Amino acid sequence: MSDSNTTNFTNPSTFILLGIPGLEVAHVWISIPFCAMYAIAMLGNFTILFIVKIELNLHEPMYYFLCMLAVSDLVLSMSILPKTLTIFWFNSREIDFNACLTQLYFIHCFFMIESGIFVAMALDRYEAICHPLRHSTILTNPVVVKIGLAVMLHGGIVVLLYLLLARQWPYCRTNIIPQTHCEHMAVMKLACTNTHVSSYYGLFVVFCVTGLDVVFITMSYTQILRAIFSLPTKDARLKTFEICGSHLCAISAFYIPRLFSSLTSRFGQNMPLYFHILSTNVYLLVSPMLNPIIYGIKTKEIWAGSSNTLLRKAL
Repeated sequence: MSDSNTTNFTNPSTFILLGIPGLEVAHVWISIPFCAMYAIAMLGNFTILFIVKIELNLHEPMYYFLCMLAVSDLVLSMSILPKTLTIFWFNSREIDFNACLTQLYFIHCFFMIESGIFVAMALDRYEAICHPLRHSTILTNPVVVKIGLAVMLHGGIVVLLYLLLARQWPYCRTNIIPQTHCEHMAVMKLACTNTHVSSYYGLFVVFCVTGLDVVFITMSYTQILRAIFSLPTKDARLKTFEICGSHLCAISAFYIPRLFSSLTSRFGQNMPLYFHILSTNVYLLVSPMLNPIIYGIKTKEIWAGSSNTLLRKAL
């Protein structure tokens, strides 16, 4: 294995994931919060799906989008954590070349899908609050399905170029990835060819594609806040704002760590490597864990649905 790390080769059969270089002695301890986040994400998102399925009063566009978000969170967590935990617990660092590229695709694809879902949820809240009389006629079930398919295609197509470029690069330097997973920037740095196209495309995706999602969300919530503040009574304003509070919290937990990680990975060369790796894991793992908590606590209907389910189980 040591020879393969130093000799020239093209498209190695395996990559070696180091985990968190510099913190190897703490891998077992770091695995504890990672495992806790994984367990909470799995339990919370499966609970959301279960409650929305059995509670007929939750069969509305807002909760359909919430289910899409839960599925995206589950796939994102399962794409990262199992391999990361095997590195921490069993020092199992090898990953097949094709499996590495598949993991890279799923991570970035479902991140883009989740971003698109937040746009769809912002559109839903905009129609529900700013145009309540036409909300049910515009966002019908077929329309919600079409939006969901469009979001999936959007994420899949945008990230496809990452995969196509990574597959054709020659890898003749090393097969060691100083990461817990196959992340685009980490794999790109192993190529022994000019990767400027991929680097520029990555910046385009971050600032233009994801940035455009943020612009749409900002525009929607600007109109929503205007509608809220124009309501006649304070109680009505607070009640309406509570409906959007969970969305704003989830959006902040999703985009802010991502922006911070992207900027530090490209412009924070003086920061320790383990800091970059931990920041990457934060934006990928914290949001899937927090989303079901945020929506479970902030959304009264979800809270009531879970209470009703527990009562029926008890009886």
